[in-house]
Amino acid sequence: MILLILGILLWVLAHLFKRIAPEKRAAMGAKGRGPVAIGVGLGLICMILGYRWAPFVNVWYPPAFFTHINNLLMLLAVFAFAISESKGALKARFRHPQLSAVILWGIAHLMVNGDLASVLLFGSMLLWAVAEIVLINRAGPWERPAAGSPKRDLITLAATIVAFVVITLIHGWIGPSPFPG
Repeated sequence: MILLILGILLWVLAHLFKRIAPEKRAAMGAKGRGPVAIGVGLGLICMILGYRWAPFVNVWYPPAFFTHINNLLMLLAVFAFAISESKGALKARFRHPQLSAVILWGIAHLMVNGDLASVLLFGSMLLWAVAEIVLINRAGPWERPAAGSPKRDLITLAATIVAFVVITLIHGWIGPSPFPG
């Protein structure tokens, strides 16, 4: 469990460094990207291994029907994440599509995982994403990007469905199947 917690701390601190100490981060210039990327990468590795190796400590028993809600939220999370790279009209409507995707991902996974390691991992990522949104919003106003073509949003939706299918296949291959029965 210690490796999981270390990974969470590395991830959060590396990501929040720019928000917590903007002068220090700015003083590092382009050279600061490397240490931040290393912190994020090491955090991710520690989270993955720490989660996989964590003992099972049950906190609560999720109801079976939450699986369906989880899958719907995950589809929305993949779509929100895809909007950040889209050239469609929706990109101009959402200020934080990637962080919103992490929030949806965290909620979805908390709904279907009742063990302590899951609560720590998914709960901390959810809280981190909320904190990032608050800090970014406090930092200044948003310069809304120009809205693209709504047709591009349909392409994003199609890509989301393909990505969701691939993600669920990989998830079922390396872990529990995201689909019931």
